[in-house]
This record gives sequence, structure tokens and C-alpha cells, in this order.
Amino acid sequence: MLLGRALHSVAFVAFLGAAMLCAAILAADAAETAKQTAEINLTQWPLRDIASVRDDPFGVLVKYGYTLFTDTANQIGPKVADPARRFAGNNLACGNCHLQGGSQPFAMPLVGVWGQFPRYRAREGAVVTLEERINGCMERSVNGRALPLDSREMKAFSSYVRWLSTGIPDGAKLVGAGTLRIKEPARAADGSHGAQVFAQTCAPCHVDGLGQRAATGAGYHFPPLWGPDSFNSGAGMSRLLTAAAYAMHNMPIGTTFSAPVLTEEEAYDVAAYIVGQKRPEMANLDKDFPVRLQKPIDTPYGPYADQFSPEQHKFGPFEPIRAKVRELAAQSRTEKAGEPDNGSAELIEPDNRHRSGHR
Repeated sequence: MLLGRALHSVAFVAFLGAAMLCAAILAADAAETAKQTAEINLTQWPLRDIASVRDDPFGVLVKYGYTLFTDTANQIGPKVADPARRFAGNNLACGNCHLQGGSQPFAMPLVGVWGQFPRYRAREGAVVTLEERINGCMERSVNGRALPLDSREMKAFSSYVRWLSTGIPDGAKLVGAGTLRIKEPARAADGSHGAQVFAQTCAPCHVDGLGQRAATGAGYHFPPLWGPDSFNSGAGMSRLLTAAAYAMHNMPIGTTFSAPVLTEEEAYDVAAYIVGQKRPEMANLDKDFPVRLQKPIDTPYGPYADQFSPEQHKFGPFEPIRAKVRELAAQSRTEKAGEPDNGSAELIEPDNRHRSGHR
């Protein structure tokens, strides 16, 4: 009798332990799922202060990453003394596009990006790492060459992104990432009107489109938007809808998404004027977007999955292309067809995007 009771007690304890273990596993899975699906609003996220970074080994790399990011041309640009460190092919800085040290919402911020990789990217048609994504910018936006993965510079860039992303769960949905899409007019963009907008709104800073040089050293106070020292033809900013979204919600400098200066039509047309100018040509762009239906509809270079011309892909109108791509994607069950590849957010309703700055 006593032996039977003891066996029952042992069995009950074992059952209770197993139940508690299962509950703990389920709770951990639920917590992990919640972390992965968390939504972080970068428009409300506090800015981090680089001065707060410690001088420990990680902090030293973070601060070097910040220096590389904000003073790219003087650190790894085409005129630095050591030829082996000339990784950037132009005199732009990362911070010329990724504003406020990579923290400004809808200016392609890097906040939270650490936890978004590895991830599938349509441009490569493969899962890529954060380091590979950084090298995409090196080869396109600064028209240079890839950083060695084990280099101090790559470690510094990734450490800086990690620091900027502190407190944001891996895989979180980031509101304010990428750019904020505009609702483009149902017509081809008008570069002639865009030239007028540029002269009135952009030229005070960007002058003739070739930018204003920094007072000392390499780099720019206001970057060139075209010409030999600009981003090349493979950069995301060479696409009209990306450039229009960026310009509307970030330009002139000091503008934010909540109080744009340009109207959607002005941003659309001035973007056409900008992307229509000459800039360095990147080789082998035919290898981009191997799943052709995943190529953004405003990609200005082929090959394409549809019958529309490169001219229409570059300047619009875009809705006929969008409709055809959706049709072909439905037939082939292709996901993410024709979408931007830079994390662009959907339109924010006008009630939520204050228009006090509109003319």
C-alpha cells in the first residue's frame, strides 16, 4: 500500500513537472512571437546621443562607425592618403541621405535595422546579411567597392547600427522605416515643371545640382544630386518614386514627414528632373532583381517582366505598369511584385500627416 502511494506521488510530481515545463516552453514561444511581431513607431522613438557611448571595445567601434557614417569622404573616400582605405568612390557621406545620423523617420533610418537581418531582398533575389546590405550602399550610393567583411570599417558600421537599434526587438515592424510613399499623379512626371521646382526650392542648397562642398576637407555641406560625384545608376535614389517620397518628406533640409514643404505633384516632378540627369553608370544591373516581377515598377533599367518601355518605367505613368505586374504576379503566384525594395511605408492618411507646410 505504501509502495503504491509512493509510486502515485512520484508519477504526480513527474506529471506536474512536465506540465510546468510545457507551460514554460509555450510562454517562451509566445514571448518570442510577440517580440517578432512587435510594432515600433520610430516617429516617437527617442534619439540616441553618441556622446553617451562608453570607451569600452564595443563603444570604440560604435564611435568609429558614427565617424565613418557622418564623415565618410574624409575617412574612406577617394582622396584619403592610404589607397587601401579608399573604399568610397565619391565624396558623399552616408549621413547625406540617412539624416540625423541615421535616425530621422522616413529618411531611410537605420534605427531597428539590426534586427531586420538576415532577410530576403528582391534586388539580390536571396537572403542577405546586414553586412551585405551595407556593401550594397558602398557599391551604389557611394559608388565604391565592398568593404571586407572582417575589416575594422565593416565591424564599426555594423556596431553603429547595433547601437542605434538598442531596445528594439528583432523582427519588429518599424513604422517610419524606409521612405513614406507618395500618391503619385496619374500621369508621366513632368521634368520641365520639376526644373522650376528645383530652381525655387532645391537650388538654394544644391546650387546647380552638383552640391556645395564642405568648408574644409572632402565631402559636402549639401550633396550633389547628379554628376560624377553623385550616387550611381544602381542606387535606390535613382528611382523616381523613391526620390519623390524622400524629397517630399525630408526636403528642404529640416523638413519632416509631418509638415512637408513640397506637394506630391511637385515632389513627383522634381524627382523626374533629378533622376533624368547624368550620373555614374553601374555595371551588370541586368543581374538585379532576378525575379523580374519583384523589380520595383520605377526601376529605370531592364530587363522587365512586362511590355512597358524603360522610359515609362523611369518617368511613369506607373499605374498601368502596377496593374499589369499585379496581373502577372497573380498568374504566377509571385509575392511582393513590383514593390519598393527599401522598406517604404504605405501612405499615411492626410489626417495623420499634417499638411501645414503645403503650398
